[in-house]
Amino acid sequence: MTTPSPHAPEPETRGARLVTVLLALTVVSGLIDAVSYLGLGRVFTANMTGNVVVLGFAAAGAPGFSVPLTATSLACFLLGAVAGGRAAARFGGGSRRGWARRILATEAALLGGSAAVAFAWPGTTATRYALIALTAFALGLRNATVRKLGIPDLTTTVLTMTLTGLASESRLGDATGRRSPRRTAAVVAMVAGACLGAWLVLHHGLGVPLLIAAAVSGCWRR
Repeated sequence: MTTPSPHAPEPETRGARLVTVLLALTVVSGLIDAVSYLGLGRVFTANMTGNVVVLGFAAAGAPGFSVPLTATSLACFLLGAVAGGRAAARFGGGSRRGWARRILATEAALLGGSAAVAFAWPGTTATRYALIALTAFALGLRNATVRKLGIPDLTTTVLTMTLTGLASESRLGDATGRRSPRRTAAVVAMVAGACLGAWLVLHHGLGVPLLIAAAVSGCWRR
């Protein structure tokens, strides 16, 4: 029987660290959607549920929405998800920690690149498409990875089922209260990221929130 290394963290500790990382990434998602929706033409690059609805609005000719911008986001997100799936197939059989670190490093690099583009060429149409493509690809890559990790209630981008569970299993629902702290933390993280992102976009432009998002994505440690 193999004896665990005295320096290896307990499974509960590793799980708590992963939950912390996913909550931080949920904040990043709020930042990214604030940047994309408020600064890039009413398009989402993290929340694809919202983006599909926006695509319907744009296709119907609703003012302020763009089919090309929204379709670019959706296409790049799907490409990122494909890349994430291939990475999972290649690296997912080994250390989960090492595989996830590679993905987060790639996400941080893509978001850092988008911040550099936003600072260097603000306000152009080409910049808008570049930022949509980079951020949507990064979030597709991450979402595919988070899906493979399979941590309940922490998808990092979508809260519909999290809110459903929070309400349906509350004292007013079936009274079990299962995973309520985790679900509440996920909702708070998204709101906090969106609020911070909106404030930064309105007062400091697109580069600063993208840079913060890259820094948070890149700070994961062992």
